[in-house]
Amino acid sequence: MTKFPKEKAIVYCEGAFNTPNGKTAHGLVRKTSRYQILSVVDSRFAGKDAGFILDRKSNGIPIFENVPAAIEHARARKEAATHLVVGLAPDGGRLNSTARNDVIIAIKSGLNVDCGLHDFLSEDPVIAPLAAENNVTLRDIRKPPDRKYLHFFSGIIEQVKCLKIAVLGTDSAVGKRTTAWMLADGLNANSIRTEFVGTGQTAWMQGARYFLILDSLVNDFLSGEIEFAIWSAWNGSKPQVIVIEGQGSLMNPAYPGGYEILAAGRPDIVVLQHAPARKDYDGFPGYPIQPIEKQIQAIEVVSSKRVVAITVNHEDLAENLIEAACDELTAKTGLPAVDVLTMGTDKLVKVVRNYLKPNGTSNE
Repeated sequence: MTKFPKEKAIVYCEGAFNTPNGKTAHGLVRKTSRYQILSVVDSRFAGKDAGFILDRKSNGIPIFENVPAAIEHARARKEAATHLVVGLAPDGGRLNSTARNDVIIAIKSGLNVDCGLHDFLSEDPVIAPLAAENNVTLRDIRKPPDRKYLHFFSGIIEQVKCLKIAVLGTDSAVGKRTTAWMLADGLNANSIRTEFVGTGQTAWMQGARYFLILDSLVNDFLSGEIEFAIWSAWNGSKPQVIVIEGQGSLMNPAYPGGYEILAAGRPDIVVLQHAPARKDYDGFPGYPIQPIEKQIQAIEVVSSKRVVAITVNHEDLAENLIEAACDELTAKTGLPAVDVLTMGTDKLVKVVRNYLKPNGTSNE
């Protein structure tokens, strides 16, 4: 993870914290080297600890009712906020009217704003001039680079000699990025040199060294940017393992992002993230998620590579039922299953070791 001069941030997540639409905020509460997270804004949980609401583990990040309260709390503690980070991740990536008004409040209070949505604040006819007037910076994380800087697929992925692991999912907003980070951290903690490649705006916000923002790219360059990010991780660090964050799922009607990662990233093995209690695709009631056996089959047919483990998102599962859910998935698929948030990564690291040659390269 890259070291940055940490910017002191309030994470804005009104109405969405601890829901799939708050996944950017969740990532920042759990892990970031880019910011010092001072607080979260969501009036539904005002007065609570963000870590406790998310993972039942207090982490000292308070939740406030509104932006002014969060700003005042930071000032009272003599750690004035420098940034408001929009932690919302709604379907379609648009900024709602409430959030837009709160961004304006933040700008008038002198905060820089980082936003990973498809509504670019730097092009907003009201917000952009207001930011200039208040001498603050707007960063639209999802704004794609100029096409002259983008890469077309070239085949340099074949130069990458380490083990490549794609963490894909059976749905969007199912925890792929969190599992990918935890797997990378677990491998590094076990002296297996590992780099993480992020594929979305939250990974950038968390401080990923190698990344692309997949869903904002022109399709012609998508495969090339995936390839270039993975090759850059290999060329820059010569790791034993590269863990690639997945996007969407192969069969999600709105976010079928896994195809490009399989085709261009050419992973050696796949870890599949799954929420056993989720019945329909995220944001699409009436679109049932295909059985996990079918999803595994689809991945293996498309890529000719093996799914080697199932990682579990425990949403809507009682704590005492998580282990049973993992056991049921193992019985269905024949694969090891683990919830890394509650069980840790040791079991997953052990699986990955089986695919490393003694010299650390891929055994696939």
